[in-house]
Amino acid sequence: MMQYRKATMADVPAIHQLIQHWANQGVMLRRPAMRIYEAARDFVVAVDDTTGELAGVGGLHIMGQDLAEIRSLAVQPGRVGGGVGRGLVEQLMLDAADIGLQRVFALTYQQKFFERAGFLVVTKDSLPQKVWTECVYCDKFDHCEEIAVVRWVDPAHPDAPVVDEIPLIEKPHWGK
Repeated sequence: MMQYRKATMADVPAIHQLIQHWANQGVMLRRPAMRIYEAARDFVVAVDDTTGELAGVGGLHIMGQDLAEIRSLAVQPGRVGGGVGRGLVEQLMLDAADIGLQRVFALTYQQKFFERAGFLVVTKDSLPQKVWTECVYCDKFDHCEEIAVVRWVDPAHPDAPVVDEIPLIEKPHWGK
């Protein structure tokens, strides 16, 4: 049986090791340990009730008043295909609903996985909050092969209006 819970600081070394494993395979981006410590409250872990082993991890990073990103979703190699990743996604979607978000997106190399979890492929241009605040600093920005996917938190309301983006800086009001 799998337990899904918020990550603790004690989980960070195992989270970092798991993310590094998949980053070394080229299927996800690296995340320095310090960044994981800084964002520890964003992460949910899957822990095997029997062994106590960390089976997987995923983070929910808020990008705006109605939008969050699933990031650093990773499952132990021996557990891929066993439902751990899907369980993490569903837990993160519940967390998004709990705080009133409308949409959750991911940038991924695993398009089929996210489509099976109810996400739709979108253009990266539809996610300026991500592209112009984080992606622009990535070494792969000019040749990014990640696929953008999005899922509405409430699938019964996929036509809900998207909240206007909050500007990164206030627009100046120049007098005449």
